[in-house]
This record gives sequence, structure tokens and C-alpha cells, in this order.
Amino acid sequence: MTTEPALGQLNRLVGTWTTDATHPALPGVIVHGTADIAWLEGERFLIHRARTDHADFPDSISIIGIMDRDRADNPQNTGSKLAPPTLCMHHFDSRGVFRVYDVSVDDRVWLFWRNAPGFSQKFTGTFADHSDTIEGRSELSQDDVNWKDDLAITYRRRG
Repeated sequence: MTTEPALGQLNRLVGTWTTDATHPALPGVIVHGTADIAWLEGERFLIHRARTDHADFPDSISIIGIMDRDRADNPQNTGSKLAPPTLCMHHFDSRGVFRVYDVSVDDRVWLFWRNAPGFSQKFTGTFADHSDTIEGRSELSQDDVNWKDDLAITYRRRG
């Protein structure tokens, strides 16, 4: 198990999950799916694979980890001032969409967000007391001021 505190909190997400999702664009439709979340060997990056049973909802893969700079950076650049390491998620989906989110996980909440002019997003997933359920809600801002509900998703741990 990883010893890095920010990475250690990600252990809460590890497992195989069933998902049920709703979206305002499809009232009354519940989209079923799965999410498999596992450590890449070495426990430095978490791999999150999501699949759904609905053609309008893309399948995806995300990689979550501490990403401060290229690990193969030129050693001669050691004197440069770098931003502090950040927990990030690189997201890719079956439509060809890719995005980078900031991530935070603690005992109560899993958050990820991106601030992009005209298309900012944020996700809040609340852990149930027993940690086998995550109730999640995504929001979207297209004017950088107002937020509206987007995808709602419930994760239920299998086994």
C-alpha cells in the first residue's frame, strides 16, 4: 500500500463498482454501468475504467495520481522553480474527449473539478458511512458564474 498521504486516500476508491446514472437531458432514464478502479503496479497511479449500457454515455478511462512534472525531466533543471505536486486526473473517453481535472479525496468526499472558460465542471461524490456507496453529482458552468446540475451517479461496491 502506498505511503504518500494524498495517494493513500485514493485507496477508498479501489474496487469494482456498479453504477446508476441520470442526466437532465434524458429525464426518467437510468443508465447502468460499471467502474473498475485499481492501482497501476507500483501504486503511484490509479486507473479508473468506466463502462455504461447506453449509447449516449461514453465509456472512459482515467488516470489519477500526483503529477508535478515529467518524471523523466532533465536533471539539469533541478534549480527551476516548479509548482508543488498536485493530485490530478487525466480523463479520456470513447468520443475522443480528453480533459485534466484537479482531484481531492478525504474521509467524506471525492472531488474533481476543472476550470475552463465556458465549460467548467465539478464533481462531488459523498461516501456513505459504510464506504460501499458513493453518491455523486456533477455540475457544469458555461458562463463561469452559474452552475447547473449535470450527471448524477451512484457507485455501489461489488462484493
